[in-house]
Amino acid sequence: MAWSTREIAEIAGTSLRAVRHYHEVGLLEEPERRTNGYKQYGVAHLVRLLRIKRLTDLGFSLSQIATMGDDSHPTEALRALDAELAATIERLQRTRAELGIILRRAATTDLPPELATAATEAELSRADRSFLVVLTRILGPQGLQTYTEVLQSLRRYPVDSEFEALPADADGQTRRDVAERAAPYARALCAEYPGLRDPHVDAPRGPHFAAQTVDKAIKDLYNPAQIDVLHRLQSLLRASPHTTTPT
Repeated sequence: MAWSTREIAEIAGTSLRAVRHYHEVGLLEEPERRTNGYKQYGVAHLVRLLRIKRLTDLGFSLSQIATMGDDSHPTEALRALDAELAATIERLQRTRAELGIILRRAATTDLPPELATAATEAELSRADRSFLVVLTRILGPQGLQTYTEVLQSLRRYPVDSEFEALPADADGQTRRDVAERAAPYARALCAEYPGLRDPHVDAPRGPHFAAQTVDKAIKDLYNPAQIDVLHRLQSLLRASPHTTTPT
């Protein structure tokens, strides 16, 4: 019994184009031809074609199938594929878990799950959230853990709103007042979370690169008056680092 190309493709459940491609890449031997020039396929061709189709359905590439030769049970390749699929399933499960958190808690998609939830609950301003996104790309595990803990217990104070609403042309006295009112809260926060004093300590690309990136982010996200307040606040903290309980 001999089949034409169209017939063997139909029996194998594949296409004429696929059969011809398998010939071109050397996966399927060319059959003998009838006297009229038409190809005539036999059982061996059908078995090989079915094996190729089965392996591609399992997820093997044609180049992988080529290395298997005529092995009907390529144990090593099957185990490798199984391990790859297990890793893919694990990754997809993690992705689904993250999606679940995002959907349930209306968290943002530009932050890692543990930070996204905390950032949402902390009601950060757009600039602060963008700054946090930058931090996730430059800080190491220790620094990120510190910020996660801070956000999880962060309280908003009246001075936060004043800082966010500060116009770019605010006068020096206004800037000084905002910095001085913010200082007690900043001192208390640094005392409770010492990691805030050196969040770049385990930055993957080094503390210098992290500090440069933070400076650039601040210049891009905050107006001149707000940046001046942040500089004044840093000076106040350096001059008097001891904790003062906010009232």
